[in-house]
This record gives sequence, C-alpha cells and structure tokens, in this order.
Amino acid sequence: MKQIVTLLVICLLNSAFAFAQDSTFNIYKPSENVVLALNKAIRQAKDEKKHVFVQIGGNWCVWCARFYKFTTADAQIDSLIKADYVVYHLNYSKENKNTQMLEKLGYPQRFGFPVFVILDENGERLNTQNSEYLEQGHSYNKTKVMEFLQNWNVKALDPNQYKY
Repeated sequence: MKQIVTLLVICLLNSAFAFAQDSTFNIYKPSENVVLALNKAIRQAKDEKKHVFVQIGGNWCVWCARFYKFTTADAQIDSLIKADYVVYHLNYSKENKNTQMLEKLGYPQRFGFPVFVILDENGERLNTQNSEYLEQGHSYNKTKVMEFLQNWNVKALDPNQYKY
C-alpha cells in the first residue's frame, strides 16, 4: 500500500512540475480591450496584406503555452507565421471570458483551448481550427501546423492561384 501511495504522490508531483513548466508564460492580457486590440490587428493585416491569426486561450492553458513555444522555437514555422499573419492572442480566463467577441467569432470556445481563428484583412472569419487536430504527443505536429497555416494564408485564398 505504501508503494502505491508513494507512486501516486510522485505522479502528482511530476504532473504539477510539468504544468508549471508549460504555464510560465504571459502572452494573454485579461484586462485588454479586445475590440480595440483586434481592430488594430485587422488594420495592420490590411496594411501588410496578411490575414489575422487569432489564438484564443489563456495564460492558464498548458496547450496554449505549448503552441506558443512550438511556433516561436521553430524558425521555419515562426517565419511562415510572420510572413503571412498578424497574430493576436485573445484572452479567455476567469478574469475575462470575452464572451461578446467569442460570440462574434462564432463561439470557437466549443473546441476547447487553444482554438485558432483566421480572419481576413476585413475582419471576416475564414476558418476556426480545433487545435487538437494539430497535436502530436505533448506537442504539435510540424507538418500539420505548416499545412494549416499555408492553407489559410492570403495566397492560398487568391482566386488567381486556381486559374487554368
């Protein structure tokens, strides 16, 4: 019985340690005016001829931290995002659930967190992506993430790409 309790305590401590390692980031801003911030991102995307990549989640979210670390640590993915998107981190937390904005975006929280929303240069929603389909183990699949990003950039949605 002592061995089972010891094993259980070790597992719980490992889980807590892993959570602490993944959640030591602070990219979401619960007190931010999401309407102003998102409108700024949309204007920037229009000026730069890009789409807006909205990552919805919170500083409490382990998978949000993992995605952020995954995309910024990989030079190829980081470059792809910077070339094609203006990124905005939309907060969802107990301090501020941003329910009005999530309603406007079509209730993306139904997929869990993080969830990704692609907006065009006018702020129109093009796609909502359940991040679970991009996961692999305790991280993300590089090929799937790159494919997702490439399939929703401005070039991919340009009708001139498909004229024969």
